Amino acid sequence: MLVFDAKRPIYMQLMDDMETKIASGQLKPGAKIESVRDMAVLYGVNPNTVQRALSELERSGLLNAQRTNGRFVTLDQEQIRDLREKMAAEKINNLIKHLESLGFNHKEILNLIEKKLKEMNES
Repeated sequence: MLVFDAKRPIYMQLMDDMETKIASGQLKPGAKIESVRDMAVLYGVNPNTVQRALSELERSGLLNAQRTNGRFVTLDQEQIRDLREKMAAEKINNLIKHLESLGFNHKEILNLIEKKLKEMNES
């Protein structure tokens, strides 16, 4: 179950969760999405909130609706790759801003990241 942030609309947080699942491959291209009612129960929110999130994801092209069959994750691999890259860029930007606020310059940040990646590869 998601822990919701009171500062952001719930439907946007649901969208973020679904985007993460799509970008990570947890929801595969072409996978059928649970019904609005099932998702409302799963997330513990109003079905209208789920409907709004899913409608926005349809509008963005990440989900496709088929009249009587439900909603499905897009088959567009390029769109999914673009989503992953966008999400990664946001995380990297936040990390850089945070490290800059701690007084690190870009060269130091790069060295820290390289050091950490090396440590991770060795373990």
